[in-house]
Amino acid sequence: MTAKCKLLCLIGPTAVGKTATSIKLAHAFNGEIISGDSMQIYKQMDIGTAKIKQAEMQGVPHYLIDIKQPTESFSAAEFQELVREKISEITSRGKLPIIVGGTGLYIQSVLFDYQFSEAPSNDEFRHSLEEQAEKKGNLFLHNQLMKYDSESAEKIHPNNVRRVIRALEIYHCTGKTMSEWQETQTPEPLYDAAVIGLTMEREQLYERINQRVDIMMHEGLLSEVKQLFQQGIRNCQSIQAIGYKELYEYLEGKVSLDEAVANLKQNSRRYAKRQLTWFRNKMDVEWFDMTAATERHEREKKITEIFSYIEGKLKIKSNT
Repeated sequence: MTAKCKLLCLIGPTAVGKTATSIKLAHAFNGEIISGDSMQIYKQMDIGTAKIKQAEMQGVPHYLIDIKQPTESFSAAEFQELVREKISEITSRGKLPIIVGGTGLYIQSVLFDYQFSEAPSNDEFRHSLEEQAEKKGNLFLHNQLMKYDSESAEKIHPNNVRRVIRALEIYHCTGKTMSEWQETQTPEPLYDAAVIGLTMEREQLYERINQRVDIMMHEGLLSEVKQLFQQGIRNCQSIQAIGYKELYEYLEGKVSLDEAVANLKQNSRRYAKRQLTWFRNKMDVEWFDMTAATERHEREKKITEIFSYIEGKLKIKSNT
């Protein structure tokens, strides 16, 4: 793999306008887009993940969308491997690879030389955990992880036993949580990368999130979730996605539909806040405030600023 090929990343919280901006960037810089969203990989989950529609792609190739069944698990390590292959492939065609999404750990794992497989291991301890999972159940093991590494436990579904065991194994061997262990590494940047972040004044962003949820419901999100529910899909990583877990609670009779939609909006707003905090603390990002970009003139002005930054950072020229 070519270590220093050029790479553009477009990140930011949900509903900030990444999709529309990414298409402009792809046209301007002869790019192809790789999804950096941990849930758009799943088939049958289109509305709730705000998956880009075919017409919206405007002829721009997109990758890592619809590559998994909802019953399958997915990890940052797998994402890292698949995306690096796509980056090499896109670059070999003389195109600019563009990662677009909001799953910070996944994107960070591509940009830097994180070696997931090189974390300390202990075969005996791992086998004992596997036996515990068989005898006492997946939830017992997940509760153990919650005691020692709540951050990882919140990200890993109880049924993803392999990842739960890996996180516990790292803690057992190092005394550090998975995140703490990763931070002790000194990863090298693998690409000549420009990382663009879109942000927005909080109240406006939250209003956009609320409106997006209303649009999703109008477009048939409930029917989409019902189809998964009726297929008997339960306790899977995919169903933990915002937009699905809330409506599952409604279908299970735990809350009313109005309560489920209100929870969906609240959880989406909280997620956007966590995304911004993560990106600002963990990554070197050039931020562009899109608050005033609802007006066409201001939006075009902001896009021009973004183009200018990319040209300077990556030493390439846009087609505009």
